[in-house]
Amino acid sequence: MSLTDEERDRLADVVRLQPTKNGELEDAWGLDSGSEVHSYLEDHLKEYYYRDDDSLIRTTAEANDLVDVEPGVEPDAVARGAVPETVRVSELEARVIDVLAGPDERSQSVVSVLGALREAHETDPEVDAVRRALRSLERQNVVEVVYRTVPTFRLAAARDEIAVETEG
Repeated sequence: MSLTDEERDRLADVVRLQPTKNGELEDAWGLDSGSEVHSYLEDHLKEYYYRDDDSLIRTTAEANDLVDVEPGVEPDAVARGAVPETVRVSELEARVIDVLAGPDERSQSVVSVLGALREAHETDPEVDAVRRALRSLERQNVVEVVYRTVPTFRLAAARDEIAVETEG
């Protein structure tokens, strides 16, 4: 699909601002409503964006390659602060920390983490339980998300920098 100059400029805005919301793009583009943003995205940039698990707007790898701007940094990643020294987590979350790729390693998909759990701990949790554990660890700044074709995960700090305590 060939993009007009306006479409390319707006796609660059989405890449730069991601993850973003309709309201932020509404301000950036001078539109009157989030509905107008949604319509524009669907009518003009549909193959270049998606909404993540939190309904935030993100761009595809193809979109990132099409424009000459750096992808955005998740705004609340900076606001949330540093990796905690100690985390209190469930047994499954502790096992996820044990098998998850380190900060300098290639991030893993939920299915990859599930396979690693099965192999290392001889356990077979549901895939949704693994996804919830990863998202919980992300909210605690222990895990970072790397968006490729699917969201992938890795530790935000070296394993030995985080003391893990299991609940109950």
